[in-house]
Amino acid sequence: MKYGMLLSLSLMTATTVVQAQPTTPPAVVAPLSRYTTANGQITFFSSAPLEDIEALNSRVAAIFELAIGQLAFSMLMRDFQFKNTLMQEHFNENYAESEKHPRARFTGKLLTIPDETMLCNGPQPVYVEGFLSIHGVKRKVRVPGTLQLRDNKLVVTSKFAIAPADFKIKIPALVRNNIAKSIDVSVILTCSPTAASTAVR
Repeated sequence: MKYGMLLSLSLMTATTVVQAQPTTPPAVVAPLSRYTTANGQITFFSSAPLEDIEALNSRVAAIFELAIGQLAFSMLMRDFQFKNTLMQEHFNENYAESEKHPRARFTGKLLTIPDETMLCNGPQPVYVEGFLSIHGVKRKVRVPGTLQLRDNKLVVTSKFAIAPADFKIKIPALVRNNIAKSIDVSVILTCSPTAASTAVR
């Protein structure tokens, strides 16, 4: 058994010479199923009569336990960047109230888990069900997405719409007609495999 294990390891690493036999058997490491990132991207877009509203947050922390299909991500609302500085100030002060509600979070689980072979062949459609917390309000959501294993990384994407009113985000009457009742959200998470203990704050 010990010599068979050494032979298998040598073939996997393309080593042609086994120099010495270890005094203790090498540990068997299970395939990695945890993928993480600290720089995922979330964009939101709202079409308005006077001016479209668009912002990007490229500091999204995420963890994906692929074997059990669990996903979590977290981001600071102040990390959303707007082209218009004044619009960014209004977003943080009047709408998101970022001082009072600094973070948005999502925790959920895949309804079905594609096998690794499928994931290596291209983006696979999935649905995720879980809880989205924004502005101090937690709501259950079910959103579509895709998963793909590419260059040893797990690429997660999703596009869905949310309504500010569902999260008790109040729109001042003066600009209410200029802001859409629903906002389009796009998620791109390129996660690297990791064996370390990782948590999303």
